[in-house]
Amino acid sequence: MEKELIINSTPTEVEIALLEDSKLVELHYQKTNNNFTVGDIFLGRIKRLMPGLNAAFVDIGHKKDAFLHYTDLGPKLRSLLKFTNSSMSGGINTHVLDNFKIEPDIIKTGKIDQVLGKKLPILVQVLKEPISTKGPRLSCEITLPGRYLVLTPFSNIVAVSKKIANADERKRLQLLVESIRPKNFGVIVRTAAEGKKVADLHEELSLIMAKWEDMFRQMHKAKPPIKLLSELDKTSSILRDILSDSFNRIVVNDKQLYQNIRGYLESIAPEQVKIVAQHRNNRSVFDAFGVTKQIKSSFGKTATMPSGAYLVIEHTEAMHVIDVNSGHKMSSQNQEEAVMRVNL
Repeated sequence: MEKELIINSTPTEVEIALLEDSKLVELHYQKTNNNFTVGDIFLGRIKRLMPGLNAAFVDIGHKKDAFLHYTDLGPKLRSLLKFTNSSMSGGINTHVLDNFKIEPDIIKTGKIDQVLGKKLPILVQVLKEPISTKGPRLSCEITLPGRYLVLTPFSNIVAVSKKIANADERKRLQLLVESIRPKNFGVIVRTAAEGKKVADLHEELSLIMAKWEDMFRQMHKAKPPIKLLSELDKTSSILRDILSDSFNRIVVNDKQLYQNIRGYLESIAPEQVKIVAQHRNNRSVFDAFGVTKQIKSSFGKTATMPSGAYLVIEHTEAMHVIDVNSGHKMSSQNQEEAVMRVNL
């Protein structure tokens, strides 16, 4: 399978398309002036509790208060609040959690006003970016991602990506990470870690811990709202999350972004720098690779299935209506078999 990343940069946004055998499978957008990106970590303050919604509104500096639902608090909320308060007041003087007492988990079916209070400072991470009249959506389940590992504070669980199929390799990675992870920090081992040496994993873990330490130092005597950690820009975060040896090409239309991507790849995957190319044609990069056409077709009323069947999707004020048609390409003479193929 040929995998390509096509990047179209404009003055107001960056559009990123992932193609597999020239077929559009993912599309990402990022506004260039967005200060509230998914993954950003803030020290916020509870503005309002909404027991009817079982949620809270949090001030993180956006013009619209951010939304935090009880289900996004995570089981380790009490430990998070304890760490936040102690860090701000100077009650603890180190970012490591070796001697930090983990508090009991909160229950999944609890009420927001039983665990949070108004004006309470709280460590949060952006789960969804602000859109239209809505502010960001937040989570208290803090994660610090790298290319190979994801660090999860206040946990001791090591989880290995299920996409790593080899049982021996999964066991090897589990044992390696158990031997190097700091106490009271859980780790998620990503697919990209397959085959990596302990030195590579330890190096990345140290870099992630350095980010956690920087956050801890900023929290001392901090006055919320304040951003503690910025996620990578969308392009770099996508490269970090999905880049693999199976990628054949990365094409970008902007010279500065092209240089930035090459520089980022030099740091995480030097052997992949050679697949980055700058699109110099006057024709739009999305037009040149057939992305524009596929986007238009995706948002049209008709969606064609690989079997030859197609869907007609109509939106009315009351409902969405989807009509399933077998299409003229269905060759089976057996009606039941034809219907089954359409439904599959």
